[in-house]
Amino acid sequence: MVAGVLAAGAAVAADPVIGRATVVDGDTIEIRGERIRLNGVDAPENWQTCGDGDGSIYRCGKLAALALDRFLAASRPTRCEITERGRYQRFVAVCFRADDREVSRWLAESGNAVDWERYSNGAYAGAQALARSRGAGVWRGKFQLPCLARAEHAKREPSC
Repeated sequence: MVAGVLAAGAAVAADPVIGRATVVDGDTIEIRGERIRLNGVDAPENWQTCGDGDGSIYRCGKLAALALDRFLAASRPTRCEITERGRYQRFVAVCFRADDREVSRWLAESGNAVDWERYSNGAYAGAQALARSRGAGVWRGKFQLPCLARAEHAKREPSC
């Protein structure tokens, strides 16, 4: 039984999902009816707000999703290399635009997501440091890490 599950997982990982991506939120897309969670980054939730450098509040989650949509639209189609099926039964993948720019790296570089070291093993730490040094995206003011915001919103323990 375990061998069958491993073999099925290996077959899924070998076949990339390619197509026009629709943005669900700042770190989740859909291609051909498959929900895909971008590996290694965590973007603010659509409902999440962040502080701007001037003390005002803005909808950073909504802006992250809009920025991702613009980024993907600039070079289609999107190709996702599946790494696993996550706990919500959506694929987790490393995705690339048609010009081979890695989506998760761009999200971290632009400050529209943070490196989720728990899953990335620090792969996007340098990109995040660049965004932070430039005050890009969420780094332009105060914000709550998305994993902490989700936990607070759901009144449960954080998973980060």
